[in-house]
Amino acid sequence: MCRKPNLAEATKTLITQVKAELPLYDESTFKCGPDNSCIGCPKKLLELVETEVSYWESALDRGITPNFEELRRFGKLCHSVRRGLMRNGLVKNNN
Repeated sequence: MCRKPNLAEATKTLITQVKAELPLYDESTFKCGPDNSCIGCPKKLLELVETEVSYWESALDRGITPNFEELRRFGKLCHSVRRGLMRNGLVKNNN
């Protein structure tokens, strides 16, 4: 029987997944298209996620663990940003 991760482990797992799946540090995502055809600004979306990732990495290093609601909101933000990046063609659908 598998045990459920605690909130700190779940947060670390989410951060690892976000870093693997989202182009947080890819230079091409920080430029607007030639015809400004973006649906939501990828640069701003990724900056928002990167800020949250940095905050939670720092918090975990200091021994601060998110509560369930904070983790849920962080996950929802990442999911919404991923959908926005998919609409802009920057991330592929893994389904």
